[in-house]
Amino acid sequence: MIAVSEAYTLGQRLGLDPATMRDIVSTSTGSCHALVNYPPVPGLVPNVPSSREYRNGFAADRMLKDLRLAEQAALETRSSLPLGTLATALYGLFCGGGSGDLDYSAVIRMIEGATSPAARA
Repeated sequence: MIAVSEAYTLGQRLGLDPATMRDIVSTSTGSCHALVNYPPVPGLVPNVPSSREYRNGFAADRMLKDLRLAEQAALETRSSLPLGTLATALYGLFCGGGSGDLDYSAVIRMIEGATSPAARA
């Protein structure tokens, strides 16, 4: 979801319509469930949390819990999860900012804000 959110944000900033991007990427190696069936961009797919103000989905707090469980399993098995560790940190920031009750796809809001020139000003 984080990677899809980053891709949609970059695409929009490059002037690409999110629906067009979805159509293009969904027929390439970038296709995945989050892009096609559960996009973080509102209005692309009806009845998904992004089209319902990020409500009534899989809460970001639960995603963070699951990511932390994966980190614990990695420690116990001496496995490396570099991307999982980054995802845990990002969802930790997102949930720590008071958005843990929103669907995990709402992380796009943080990504848009974190990379927005207006947010840095």
